[in-house]
Amino acid sequence: MIGGLLGAVAAVFVLLVVGGALLKSARQPQPPSPVAIPTFTFPTDAPFTRAPDDTTRTGEPRATPAPSEALTRTRVFRPNTTLTRNTVYTIGALPRSACRAPATDIFDNARMKALILRTGQCMNRTWGPVLRKAGIDFAPPGYAIAARGGRGACGDFPQRGSIVPYYCPRNTTIYASTSAMAGGRGNQRGYGALSTWHGAIIGMMSHEYGHHVQHLTGLSNSWWSRTLASRSEGGRLALSRRHELQANCFGGMWMRAAAASYPIPPARRATLFNFFSNVGDWPGYPRDHGSPANSGRWFRQGYQRGTAAQCNTWLASSSSTS
Repeated sequence: MIGGLLGAVAAVFVLLVVGGALLKSARQPQPPSPVAIPTFTFPTDAPFTRAPDDTTRTGEPRATPAPSEALTRTRVFRPNTTLTRNTVYTIGALPRSACRAPATDIFDNARMKALILRTGQCMNRTWGPVLRKAGIDFAPPGYAIAARGGRGACGDFPQRGSIVPYYCPRNTTIYASTSAMAGGRGNQRGYGALSTWHGAIIGMMSHEYGHHVQHLTGLSNSWWSRTLASRSEGGRLALSRRHELQANCFGGMWMRAAAASYPIPPARRATLFNFFSNVGDWPGYPRDHGSPANSGRWFRQGYQRGTAAQCNTWLASSSSTS
């Protein structure tokens, strides 16, 4: 039975902007979340109830109720798919994930592809059980990873003028070009310009997996419905930023779950925070993913706070999702 009071405090992703600062030390207390999310309460009534026993107190078989009576006694659980009160916010923290990553040269396309597929399986083992436990149907995403790129159900990958991986909801597949991510493409610099540690690129893949979680939980459908209903370009971009920043937060949750085994020691954690604070919307381009500062904040939110309820960007202030 889902109920009770959940508080969420919140504190994002895509093109490169140079800047950001490293955290000094993991031994120091972690800073509080930079942005506060209003608290919210789930409905107190149970989303489902247990069916009655098939015997009476005297041990006699209980008469089978009429269909209408049975329906009033037993309610079928249907996950909440709204943006602000989604069932995914009830899952708490992800369990620790046993996912060790060998030293990998990010410019070695074959080895990076193998690492991406390997960590993708780890993400399945981490996210799958907790989503199923919450009553959310789970199926793993597909992967299309190529050295140079190709064409998929949602178009070219990487998309024209871009280096980034993307999630395609049409066939629930994550697409990525290993050479574009690491070394860049055309006049677009690769992630290797920020960090040559393979964990930074895996952090990006955990963001894309976050989009898969959004798809499975109905968050993406609810976001898209509101986008179609929006009457202004600014309103649609604001919705896109919240959607992308939430995926950053989910990505941070998984990186935290894998930290002990991956491993992600304090210095590497600082690298991740710095990395995500240096990706975001370029000045002069559509502001659909969030500023580099907010990109870093929401990734840290997922990593440091660690629960899905605190990835609720839909209750956050507009300044924290700008």
